[in-house]
Parts: sequence; C-alpha cells; structure tokens
Amino acid sequence: MARLDSKIEAYLGRKVDFTPIDGEINLQDDGSGAYIATWNVPEPQPTQAQLDSVDSEANRSEELETIRQSRKTEYPSIEECIHAILDDDLEALQAKRAEIKARYPK
Repeated sequence: MARLDSKIEAYLGRKVDFTPIDGEINLQDDGSGAYIATWNVPEPQPTQAQLDSVDSEANRSEELETIRQSRKTEYPSIEECIHAILDDDLEALQAKRAEIKARYPK
C-alpha cells in the first residue's frame, strides 16, 4: 500500500508541496496513521475511496523513485565523467552506467 503523499500526488497528477505550515497540503500522523490536516489547493479534497483507487499508480511512482535514487547513488560522479571524457575512456563509463541500469531496471 502506497504512502498517503504518493496517493495524493497520483490523485492530483502532479508534485505537491507537503512542507509543514507553508505547504499546499499538510499531513499529520497522530500514531494511528497519516491523514490530511490541511488542504490548500484548488482541487477538491479526495475521499478515501478516490485515494485507494490510485494506490497502484502511487506504488509504481514510489518504486520508480527508489530506482532513481539507487541509480543516482551508484552512477559515476561528475569528476569520474570528466576524467572519462578527458582520458578518452567513455566505453568504460558507459559500461558502468549500463551495469547499474541493469541492476535497477525501470
């Protein structure tokens, strides 16, 4: 089951600012689960049924974000890329990137 913030973004079809106090939407959790504390966007606040209907889409979004973060931490650094370009070693750089993509497929 997807997190509430992911479901809201799937429902709205866009990224949302969840920053406490100044954000578009504020979520809270009093120990019994996350809930919408304030809703400051023009779209109508969704019902639980509407949020549940986008659960699989929200799950996929969370999975893709995990893949992106995993790839990002393992990709060559900017310095490694520059050295590969200057040392004419782009094949090794591309091989490393391909191996990382294969390890974390989308």
